[in-house]
Amino acid sequence: MRTNLAAIDLDGGAEERAFLGVGKSARGFAWRERLPQNLRPLGTAISQRHGLPDLMGRVLAARGVALDDVATFLDPSLKALMPDPSSLRDMEKAAARLADAVQAKQNVAIFGDYDVDGACSSALMKRFLEHHDTPARIYIPDRIFEGYGPNAAAIETLVNEGAKLIVTVDCGTTSHEPLAVARKLGADVVIIDHHQADERLPEVQAVVNPNRQDDISGQGMLCAAGVVFLVLVATARELRKRGYYGASREPDLLASLDLVALATVADVVPLIGLNRAYVKKGLAVMRARENVGLTALADAAGLTVAPTPYHLGFILGPRINAGGRIGNAALGATLLSTSDPVEAQRIAELLHRLNKERKDIETLVLEEALAIADRQVADDPSRAILIVASETWHKGVVGLVASRLVERFRRPACVIAWEASAMGTGSLRSVPGIDLGAAIRAAVTAGLLAKGGGHAMAAGLTVGRDGLPALEQFLLGHLGSAAKGVGDTAHLDIDASIVASGATRELMDLIERVSPFGQGNSEARFALPAHRVKFGKLIAEAHIRVILEGGDGARLDGVAFRAAGQPLGDLLMSASGMPLHVAGHLRRDTWGGRERIELQIEDAADPRSQ
Repeated sequence: MRTNLAAIDLDGGAEERAFLGVGKSARGFAWRERLPQNLRPLGTAISQRHGLPDLMGRVLAARGVALDDVATFLDPSLKALMPDPSSLRDMEKAAARLADAVQAKQNVAIFGDYDVDGACSSALMKRFLEHHDTPARIYIPDRIFEGYGPNAAAIETLVNEGAKLIVTVDCGTTSHEPLAVARKLGADVVIIDHHQADERLPEVQAVVNPNRQDDISGQGMLCAAGVVFLVLVATARELRKRGYYGASREPDLLASLDLVALATVADVVPLIGLNRAYVKKGLAVMRARENVGLTALADAAGLTVAPTPYHLGFILGPRINAGGRIGNAALGATLLSTSDPVEAQRIAELLHRLNKERKDIETLVLEEALAIADRQVADDPSRAILIVASETWHKGVVGLVASRLVERFRRPACVIAWEASAMGTGSLRSVPGIDLGAAIRAAVTAGLLAKGGGHAMAAGLTVGRDGLPALEQFLLGHLGSAAKGVGDTAHLDIDASIVASGATRELMDLIERVSPFGQGNSEARFALPAHRVKFGKLIAEAHIRVILEGGDGARLDGVAFRAAGQPLGDLLMSASGMPLHVAGHLRRDTWGGRERIELQIEDAADPRSQ
C-alpha cells in the first residue's frame, strides 16, 4: 500500500527543538516530535523490511514496536498473543472449582463491581454458566449505600439464598473480612480481579489476579474482563478433560469477545499485547450485533456506524456506567447478560436517560471542583495532587470530575463527596509515571483510610472527614518527588505535519492499521501548519467547529470538543481567517451517509507568538 507523502513532513526538527516552533500552545503545551532522534533509524528499518510507507515506519517506531514484532502488532491474534491460562497463579484451582459447580449444578453468585469492567465481567461469567445450565445470579453493590467491593451483609444474603460458590469479579482482592463470612457460612469463594494486591490475600479457594505479588504471568495489563475470559477458557478446558462435552455443546467463547473489548477500552488499560487482540477481535464480534444488550444500547445511543474504540469509550461505556453512578447499579450487568430483546430495549433506553442526567450533575460538580482546584494551584503551582471535597456533590460522578481535573491541570486529582455520616467517598485519577494505587495502599497501611485500593492510574478511597488533613499531607509528601514539575513540562507529541489536502482516505487507511488506539498505544496526532481558521461557530453550547484552509485552498473540517470558554476555543473563535498551527486526530465522519474526513482538534498555537 502506498500513499502520497508529498504533503507530509517526515523529517521533523531536531529532538531538542519544539515542533513547528511551538513552545507554548493555547493549552499550555510545548509541541514535540513523538519519534525521538535515536529511534528514527528503527522507523526506516521497519519501513524497509516490512514494505511499509515511511510514515507507517515512523508511527510504529514511535510506539515502541520492535522490528520483529511489526506483523503481530498490525494483525494481533489471540493465537499469537494469548498465554496459557495456567500461567496465572491459582488458575487451575479456579477452573477446577468452577467445573465442579457446573457438573453439580450448584447455585453460583457473581459479585461484581458497578463500572463497565465489572458489568462486562459479571455478564461474561453469567452467560458462561447459563450455557452450562448452571444457576447463577449477579449481585452488584449499590455505589451509594454499599460502596465498592464485597460487604458482609451482602455475602450473608447470597449464602442464605443458596449460593454454594461466590465468584467475585473486578473486586475482592482486599476484601478479607467480608469473604471470611462466606467461609464461615460454608460457601466457597473464587476471586477474579486485576487490582493491585497486598502480600496477604483473602483465604479463599482461588485468587486469580495477574497483579498479585506472586504472579509472574506478565499479564498485569489486563482488565478484569480480560482475566475472566482466561478463566472461562481454562474452565472449558477442564470440563473437556472431564468428558463433560461428550453429549453437550461447548461454549463459543470467541463470541463473547465483544464484552471483553468493551471492558478493555472503558477501563483504560494499555492497548498492548493481548489487549490489542481482545479489542481487535471484539470489535469484529460487535459488528455482528449478536449480543442483544449491546445492540439495544447502540441503538438507544444512535450509533449507526461500525463501532470503534472511541464509541466503546465515549458512547457505550458512559451509558453502562450511568446505572452505577446515579441509578440502579445492576442495570449494566443485567443488560449485557440478557437474551430478551424487549428487556434489553427497556434497560438501554433507561441507561440513555440516566446518562443525560449524569452529564447535568457532572457539569455542576465540575464547575465547583474547578474553582477549588484553581485556588490550590494558585497557592502552590507545584502541588503534587489536587484534593477537592464537598458535602453537596453526588459521589457517582467524582471519578469523572477527577478525570476532568487531571485533563485541565495535568497532575493527579482526588475528588471526595462527603456523606451525612462524616465519611467521604473519593475517586483519584493520575498521570503517566505516578502510581496512585501504590500511594493509596500505603495510606491504608498507615491507618489513614477506612478503605482504599486501585491501580496506577485510578484509585478509590473511603476517608473520615476528620482524617482528610492527615491524608492530604501524606499524599502530598508521598507523591511530591514523582510529581515534581509535571504541570510545567507538559508536551504534546506530534507524529507528523500534514496539509488539508493530505488528509485523504488513503492516509486514514494507513493510520487505522495501527489501531486499536488507546492507553499505551496513542492515536496518531498530526499538526496542520499555518492553516487559516474560518467560519468558527459554537455547537451544543460546548464545542467549536471550524474550517481549516491550506495555502493551496484545500479545506478540512475541524471540531474542538468541550473547548467553548477555554483558551483553545477562544483562540479558534478569534482567529477570523488568520493562520494558526492546529493539532489533532483525523476522524472518518459518515454523517448523512457520506464519508468525509475531519480533524478532531486538540490544540492550536498562533505562529506569531512563538
